[in-house]
Amino acid sequence: MFVDVAVDAMVGMTSHIIFIFLAWKALESVQIEKLFRKNKETESKILYILLSIALGTSASNFFLDFINWSQQITYLLE
Repeated sequence: MFVDVAVDAMVGMTSHIIFIFLAWKALESVQIEKLFRKNKETESKILYILLSIALGTSASNFFLDFINWSQQITYLLE
C-alpha cells in the first residue's frame, strides 16, 4: 500500500518537472523580453518561470488525471 503511494508521488513529481521543462522550452520561442523595458531582464525571467510553472503544472495535471481515469475505466467493466 505504501509502495503504491510512493510510486504515485514519484510519477507525479517527475511528470510535473518534465512538463515544466517542456513549457520553459516552448516559452523561450515567444520572446517575452520585448514586452519589457531595457534593463528588466530579471522581471522577464521571473515571468518565464511563473508561466512555465503554470503551464507545465496544468499540462501535467491533465496527463496524470488522464492516466488515473484510464485506470478507473476497468471498474466499469466489472
